Amino acid sequence: MIEDLKGDESWRLFRIIAEFTEGFDTLADIEFAVSIFGSARTPHGNPYYETARVIADGLANKGFAVISGGGPGIMEAANRGASEAGGTSIGLNIRLPREQAPNAYQTLPLNFRYFFARKVMFVKYSMGYVCMPGGFGTLDEFFEAMTLMQTARIHPMPLVLFGTDYWQGLVDWMRTKLIEEQTISPGDLDLVTLTNDADEAIDIMCRHRDWKEDHIEASDRKEADD
Repeated sequence: MIEDLKGDESWRLFRIIAEFTEGFDTLADIEFAVSIFGSARTPHGNPYYETARVIADGLANKGFAVISGGGPGIMEAANRGASEAGGTSIGLNIRLPREQAPNAYQTLPLNFRYFFARKVMFVKYSMGYVCMPGGFGTLDEFFEAMTLMQTARIHPMPLVLFGTDYWQGLVDWMRTKLIEEQTISPGDLDLVTLTNDADEAIDIMCRHRDWKEDHIEASDRKEADD
């Protein structure tokens, strides 16, 4: 019985390695991408669905790849906007017992069994996040990015919370309670933007890309000089 368990764990390790390998190989050529998160339960016609579609369309037209979780709701809207604009529409699908059915608008789909492998792909290949109204999954991705930036495990990237009616209470709580209790520093929230403006969300990503390109060029020049 114990030997069988050890064998199962060993094969699980191979499956995990395979997911990382496939993800890295498939996404290796993605240069600038933005991940859009939000609820799987948001229906067609909902204002947030339509806005996510508009943002994805705008990002694709600016040369960004768009990454979503590959499922319905806001994820579908993101993939739909990117694919209809002729852009790269990436879906990082996860196997779940409910709510996760791959949408039809992915031009580059990947399938994951393990959440942690999937989350690595979001962080590694995104240069910014747009968080539409969502539930635990959206909050998880948002706070994961915040934690990794706070601890200097990843480079800073913009985090856009779209929908003031939805997110304002959370932002106010972070800016008062967390700072008052000194559990975070005031500067930890500098990269978080709360907005209702789709154009602003797109512009934030464009400005960050320009900064990254300038920073990369400066680093390359310094290395050449050295």
